[in-house]
Amino acid sequence: MIGRGSSGQWASAGRTARLGAVAGILALGLSALPPQPLRALDVLEFRTPDASEELRATLERSSLLRGLSEEGRTDTLDVLAAARAEYGRLIGLLYEQGYYAPQISVQVDGQEAADISTLRMPASIGRITVTVLAGPRFRFGQAEITPLAPGTELPAGFATGEPARSTMVRDASAVALDAWRGQGHALAEPTGQTITAAHDDRRLDVALRLAPGPQLRFGSLEPRGAERTRAERVRAIAGLPAGEVYDPEDIAAAEARLRRTGTFNSVALRTAEVANPDGTIDVEALLEEAPLRRLGVGAEIDSEAGLRLTGFWLHRNLFGGAERFRFEAAIEGIAARDRGIGFTVDGRYTRPATFTRDTDLELGARAATLDERDFEAETIGIDARLVHRFSDQLTGSAGVILRYERARFGEPRVSRNFATLALPVGLERDTRDEPLNATRGTFLSGEVKPFLGFAGAESGARLKLDARAYMGLGGDRVVLAGRAQMGAVLGSALDRTPRQYLFYSGGGGTVRGLPYQSLGVEVGGTRSGGRGFAAFSGEARTRVTDALSIVAFADTGYVAERAFGGSAGWHAGAGLGVRYDTPVGPLRVDVGVPVRRSANDAERRRFQLYIGIGQAF
Repeated sequence: MIGRGSSGQWASAGRTARLGAVAGILALGLSALPPQPLRALDVLEFRTPDASEELRATLERSSLLRGLSEEGRTDTLDVLAAARAEYGRLIGLLYEQGYYAPQISVQVDGQEAADISTLRMPASIGRITVTVLAGPRFRFGQAEITPLAPGTELPAGFATGEPARSTMVRDASAVALDAWRGQGHALAEPTGQTITAAHDDRRLDVALRLAPGPQLRFGSLEPRGAERTRAERVRAIAGLPAGEVYDPEDIAAAEARLRRTGTFNSVALRTAEVANPDGTIDVEALLEEAPLRRLGVGAEIDSEAGLRLTGFWLHRNLFGGAERFRFEAAIEGIAARDRGIGFTVDGRYTRPATFTRDTDLELGARAATLDERDFEAETIGIDARLVHRFSDQLTGSAGVILRYERARFGEPRVSRNFATLALPVGLERDTRDEPLNATRGTFLSGEVKPFLGFAGAESGARLKLDARAYMGLGGDRVVLAGRAQMGAVLGSALDRTPRQYLFYSGGGGTVRGLPYQSLGVEVGGTRSGGRGFAAFSGEARTRVTDALSIVAFADTGYVAERAFGGSAGWHAGAGLGVRYDTPVGPLRVDVGVPVRRSANDAERRRFQLYIGIGQAF
């Protein structure tokens, strides 16, 4: 009728045409819109008729579709995208296991996922069937990398007759390159490869070629991104041995030294791509500086010793040489039983790379007031110490401490001044996997502190040993932890030894379930700390969920009048606790009860409660 009749007929036809056009546009638009979420993914089926149970488990565990199903993500777009990507994921896994002739089918409601157009998405998906025919497993025929650096040992799996895993080719190539670089060939690189799969023989022939390049020496270190830290201090801390043969281990150690200062958020050392004409190669230090200042607070609750509050202010780069200054203050004994409130302030300056690249200088000053069960004291001291890191696990220290203490002790109270000049020497070996929450490794710390006494103090020496061991069972679901502490004061008489040099037992750091410092010695009717000390602790930590653990523990402690005998006593405690993992360490709650009291344990508390951050040891 268009083209004939009245104008009204034209108008009517025009409206019809326009409506038809609008409907067509809407249809196009709707077809381009994302489909509605699918109703359900009813079935996801894996078929691996020729695969071993181990291979089948590996494929299913790494399946993108399996991951979506377990997460409950059933949107059509997500599911179809995962189905189309499943081919590449599974082929890569099969190559890693040495299968180079697989057949993979991903059927989405009977249609191959690779053939489904993204312009005509299904409204819903009911069944996906993944079928994998792994085919034969290939083995290495030729397995060769040339040239090899003297003494290079390639992985045992990269050899004729072994399963031809693609990961093994990568690993062997990395080992060969690292061997050249470890002998000073910083620019060693792969130059070519020939990889041939012989399907009839189920064999993979691999020949890789390397170019070692010349042996090079370290040139200069150029800092980048350090706006507040002087370049010469960055070089001193990194400690790269300029002029010596290039070694990647020196690069890694330099990065670790820079990170250890705490001045930088990120550290990366990058070797130049071109050597210098004199046979050296420069290194760039890519640095991102951390904020200059940091504030922190902490709290620990002990049902006997009360509440302890701490706070600190830290400057990370005091003079532009990555020097740290930390000021810390503490209040303890809040709401404690039978002891008053004590205060401590401590200031400490640390300068890295002093004398050697691995030696830090520490200068400190400390003042405290103590109101303990057996004595009250005011102390002040200054100290200087050198801390040298022999390796990642072994650290030594030596220093000098000048300390003055004014104490009141005994019944009735006797006032006495103690002044000492001490020369402590310590050694620490730490192989724990994580200091605040160790599951394996050991920790061993020992210190010998000879001291010269003035005023009311006699000369002597204080010895302290702390040993800890950790063992994980069942994939670290259960961790067994043990600790032994021993101490002795030699030379000085009991009443001529500074009060804080003496030993007590009881509380969170020694024997849980017994009051804080409840075990000492009694001489002539007067309670005091002892000159001999030992404590032993054991824990079984069982993980219930990824974040929650329960702990059973038992502790025992011993204190003696003399270093190796005299009036003595021992006590023991046990209990249960919980740990909840947080970003700063496990939150710890322990409840301990007495198992054995010493004769001079005056308290008869039924239990003790301890709350803090980090494991008890």
